[in-house]
Amino acid sequence: MTSVLDRPAPGPERTIGYGDAPDQVLELWPGGAPGRPLVALVHGGFWRPAIDRTHLRPMATALHVLGWPVASLEYRRTPGDPEASASDVLAGLRAAGAEAGPEGVVTVGHSAGGHLVLLAAVRAPDSARATVALAPVADLGLADRLELGDGATRAYLGGPASEHPGLDPALLPAPTGPVTIVHGDRDDRVPLQVSASYLRQRPGPRLVGVPRADHFAVVDPWAEAWATVPAEIRRVGGTG
Repeated sequence: MTSVLDRPAPGPERTIGYGDAPDQVLELWPGGAPGRPLVALVHGGFWRPAIDRTHLRPMATALHVLGWPVASLEYRRTPGDPEASASDVLAGLRAAGAEAGPEGVVTVGHSAGGHLVLLAAVRAPDSARATVALAPVADLGLADRLELGDGATRAYLGGPASEHPGLDPALLPAPTGPVTIVHGDRDDRVPLQVSASYLRQRPGPRLVGVPRADHFAVVDPWAEAWATVPAEIRRVGGTG
């Protein structure tokens, strides 16, 4: 079966820039059913330049078919410059908010993108009405110790996670808005224990464990686990 990382899917209806860099863009699938918030997607790939937003196009298309307006956010992924990614996501969410209707934005981030949307929920709580983090790298300290992605956390940060507490959601105050974490129990890229570690220090967010789901099942509309994701977006977005 073709992996979601390379499965072809329709491109966006529009693409807009939110900055001058080539990676500071939003892909847009506008419209959607009345009363739906805009879903802002933030892709993963362990913050590395090789993985970009295109692998979330099947997900974006599927959510659009289900009635949501969608924005897929690209951001700079420069090893050793973590603030570039973090600040781009905040700027991209502001741009997404300008495209949204009065229902606002629900952020949905996968893996490293899950880390970035959890960080955004603390740094800019007004940027979204709710956050859904899919298999997020929610505890940078633990991810560093586990050497996830062949040392991806340290490569992203440019040093040990302990030197960057302001970028670690597990060390920051809990987000004030609704947060749901969706994580597969067969994830061997970002193990469920990473989300569990974050949640031990953050009693507010909700954990939805997905049985028999690996790391990519939560962003693959062809996977059995997929139904959990739109259900959670619908729940936090206040739509039936």
